[in-house]
Amino acid sequence: MADLLPEHPDFLWRNPDPKPSYDAVIVGGGGHGLATAYYLAAHHGMTNIAVLERGWLAGGNMARNTTIIRSNYLWDESAAIYEHSLKLWEQLPEELEYDFLFSQRGVMNLAHTLQDVRESVRRVGANRLNGVDAEWLEPDQVKELCPILNTSEDIRYPVLGATYQPRAGIAKHDHVAWAFARKADELGVDIIQNCEVTGFVKDGNRVVGVQTSRGTIATDKVALCAAGHSSVLAKLAGFDLPIQSHPLQALVSELHEPVHPTVVMSNHVHVYVSQAHKGELVMGAGIDSYNGYGQRGAFHVIEEQMAAAVELFPIFARAHLLRTWGGIVDVTLDASPIVGKAPVEGMYVNCGWGTGGFKGTPGAGWTMAHTIATDTPHDLNAPFALERFETGALIDEHGAAAVAH
Repeated sequence: MADLLPEHPDFLWRNPDPKPSYDAVIVGGGGHGLATAYYLAAHHGMTNIAVLERGWLAGGNMARNTTIIRSNYLWDESAAIYEHSLKLWEQLPEELEYDFLFSQRGVMNLAHTLQDVRESVRRVGANRLNGVDAEWLEPDQVKELCPILNTSEDIRYPVLGATYQPRAGIAKHDHVAWAFARKADELGVDIIQNCEVTGFVKDGNRVVGVQTSRGTIATDKVALCAAGHSSVLAKLAGFDLPIQSHPLQALVSELHEPVHPTVVMSNHVHVYVSQAHKGELVMGAGIDSYNGYGQRGAFHVIEEQMAAAVELFPIFARAHLLRTWGGIVDVTLDASPIVGKAPVEGMYVNCGWGTGGFKGTPGAGWTMAHTIATDTPHDLNAPFALERFETGALIDEHGAAAVAH
């Protein structure tokens, strides 16, 4: 399968030194930060901007996720922003002129109990009302779509059916980051690696600069796109965010011939599995329960994850674990993101995506760019304002956020 991988361009992006000032500074050189920079430059004509990354580009969650892309969320607000994101995904390979292996192989969410069935059928109905492609599959249809899945009736948690979104799928995460970075760089954006933000310069309650390990940068607009470290940066700016950071682990097997044609998720047995383009099985499950900023987690989480995978896919019993890793996910109380203006004038925050950050990459960047350029949230991200935790207008997506929540 390796011969199917695309050729990369000879040149991707510059590595400039930071300038004394910019029209806007984006903190975080992952998918969301790079997408925000690209859409600011491409759609709003703001090219005098910098993306600051304390390590290397896309070295955080962007290259540590399991690459699942879908939009079948329950509530209207969530379905709208994730469906917009999916539509952007569908046009990005051509727009960015980069083959990042976007594969719309579909995503199945299994139902194992009568309550699962009721909730799943409800979600299919809600998705269809919001224009999201969604189907309910009976057990025989599940087996037809994924023959290696154990759909026997005499197992601990039999498969009673599944929701299915045909347009969902996966993409190559690091290639996505490189694609956004390359285009943003072409448009004049400075991508500055090894540049840690250490503080902010304020004039009263307005931001006027960013203090970094490579000097102070003057700017009137600062966007925080730092996922699990967003609360740390917010504290430096003088405000709190209602998020908790947790390790989220995933793993891959050694390479195999193509055996798994889609993406399968099971909340009840608690694992999700896909097969990457090179052939490795990619698996993930729930977050480690403790708060932390380490990019690794507890072994028992991996052990339970593999046990769940073998229960659903007996064919995997002889597969060998190749490697594991962890990211730092930022989880809100309602399992929905925060995308909008911060309490400090001129600051904007994009965080709280939990385990759904990768699929939301273009949607988050698109709405964040609009918010920064116009100083007004777009209709798509207005419901995800920080103020909802004061007003009580929560968007509870713990169910549709799937396995990891």
